[in-house]
Amino acid sequence: MSDMITADLVDLDLAAATKEEAARSLAERMVARGRVTDLDGFLADVAAREAQMPTGLDGGIGIPHCRSAQVREPTLAFGRSASGIDFGAPDGPADLIFLIAAPAGADDAHLTILSALARRLMDPDFTAALRATPSATTAAALVGGDIEPSEAAAEAEPEVPAGAETESPAGAEPEVPAGAEAEVLSEAAVSVPVPAEVPAAPGPFRIVAVTSCPTGIAHTYMAAESLEKASRATGVEVVVETQGSAGFTRLDPAVVEAADGVVFAHDVPVRDKERFAGKPTVDVGVKAGINRAAELIAEVREKAARGEVTDAADRPTPVERGGRPEEGYGTKLRKWLMSGVSYMIPFVAAGGLLIALGFAIGGYEIAGAKSVAEVFAWGDHTSWAALLFQIGGLAFSFLIPVLAGYIAYGMADRPGLVPGFVGGAIAIKAGFLGGLVAGLLAGAVVLAIQRVRVPAVLRGIMPVVVIPLVSSVIVGFLMFLVIGEPLARLQQALTDWLNGLSGANAVILGIVLGLMMCFDLGGPLNKVAYTFAVGGLANPNDGSLKVMAAVMAAGMVPPLALALATTVRGKLFTKAERENGKAAWVLGASFITEGAIPFAAADPLRVIPSVMAGGAVTGALSMAFGCTLRAPHGGIFVVPLIGNPVLYLVAILAGTAVSAGLVILLKGMRKTSTAIPAVPAAAEKPPVVAAV
Repeated sequence: MSDMITADLVDLDLAAATKEEAARSLAERMVARGRVTDLDGFLADVAAREAQMPTGLDGGIGIPHCRSAQVREPTLAFGRSASGIDFGAPDGPADLIFLIAAPAGADDAHLTILSALARRLMDPDFTAALRATPSATTAAALVGGDIEPSEAAAEAEPEVPAGAETESPAGAEPEVPAGAEAEVLSEAAVSVPVPAEVPAAPGPFRIVAVTSCPTGIAHTYMAAESLEKASRATGVEVVVETQGSAGFTRLDPAVVEAADGVVFAHDVPVRDKERFAGKPTVDVGVKAGINRAAELIAEVREKAARGEVTDAADRPTPVERGGRPEEGYGTKLRKWLMSGVSYMIPFVAAGGLLIALGFAIGGYEIAGAKSVAEVFAWGDHTSWAALLFQIGGLAFSFLIPVLAGYIAYGMADRPGLVPGFVGGAIAIKAGFLGGLVAGLLAGAVVLAIQRVRVPAVLRGIMPVVVIPLVSSVIVGFLMFLVIGEPLARLQQALTDWLNGLSGANAVILGIVLGLMMCFDLGGPLNKVAYTFAVGGLANPNDGSLKVMAAVMAAGMVPPLALALATTVRGKLFTKAERENGKAAWVLGASFITEGAIPFAAADPLRVIPSVMAGGAVTGALSMAFGCTLRAPHGGIFVVPLIGNPVLYLVAILAGTAVSAGLVILLKGMRKTSTAIPAVPAAAEKPPVVAAV
């Protein structure tokens, strides 16, 4: 690991007040060494990883880390803070900060080395030596694995003057007799609490564990090391499967079969989780595996003593695995809905664009074709246009079933797919609202069935036969006879309302949709607005076509506005942002709102309000001009399908100009307000923080 960190990448007097300042200070050293190509781009990736989960650990450690295309080679930078920096650890600020940078395509060998550092951070001798050493060279050698903590501690000890060995400063602790340290350690190991009710077993209690985190570089391996250390202290056998960035080796099936309990410490889905069904299980986040390893071991032993086991019905669903235990029902509901939307969008894009292409080639009369035979009876280019329309219409017809099916999947895993798709197919006439209700209903029914305890001999056929059969009958009955008709009437009322929108009401709706499209740039609110618009295309009318036009126009504004701003006032942006601005022209023109995310991540307080203002202007103008759109995607490439195309482009240009102007204004004000006046030669040197 010595080639990853040198003395130039060590700062033993890190002067930073926040984790952002600390990351920037250490990253600047990486840039100076040529390890990182673009400072701001790399810091944006670090901030994105930090937003997923704080990287502070108990014991005064902060490990900001990421994989980034801006990194040339795997690199470590180390900083030591005298005052401490808040990285979100439960026990307070961190004084040891490790910035870990891995290339986007880092190979297994490099990531394995980085994981070795993560394990060493759990060694108290290692961290004590880092706190004591006065030398950056020694710190780099220690982190790089060239010297052991004992060697670093010896270098850190000050030379004792002759005759001073016998003097003991006032207040100093008495010397520990030889052998006493081992005795204390032995006592500490014995004192780890083990539940008294766990009966003595002829052999050690055996646990298999899986650890994983979003990046798979640090937390994954630190949790594994913590569990292994806790197992040695409690006399328990633990075998850990680390599902990190360097890949993972599955535990031997015989080891899993022989295990008495299971611990999952993860923040991303556990792969092949069904291997561990039927055993006492503790399922927590990865940081709990680092900070509470002994408690987790005790908890799984208690579950084993009570005879609690986990079967397929108790496993977290795909969406729940990515969440945290403290999340409420509202957060889980949002994730379930987004699960359905994320799987639906490819059908919308493919089907909608094929329909749009068919209209562009053959005109709107091709919509009258009822069969493939009728399509080719026309015998000219319109035949091919009509065929594209037929294929696109078929793909688009899956919209509601896929939405419902994958909402149910997000709630109840694979057993929810069948009743979800069945309910969605029944709900096609009820439109988007019917799909939402059918998906939630199917997931709830499956979850209820899964809670019914059945004999072990029947568990194998439950997810394959019993659950799909029973849940489909229940969902089908409710959708056909109870819920479907009221939902269809509600959908028709919504359609009539959209069709009757005019004047101020239409403009207000355009403003709201524009704000939603630009608030989180592809996030949940953006997807809600987009899905609302796409749902209207299933049964198109003049009002729903206006909504689709307004949504797409507003979604194009953020990347176009930032591309324009970087072109007009490039000095207000970093080199990386100027490069991103060039790509944003194409992304914005293609209706890919996410093209503005790099700018928003670097400066959210100025960028997001600016693009929201422009999106609101564009949405309002599009509705006021009566622009319509039959395609769910495509940007400027579907202009031939837009009603009032010239005014539509005017609306987009107006919103782009408003957003670009606001971004330039706000960033220009920041530059002015943060300018640092010249300091007279005799004046006291300002604090380092003031220059950040």
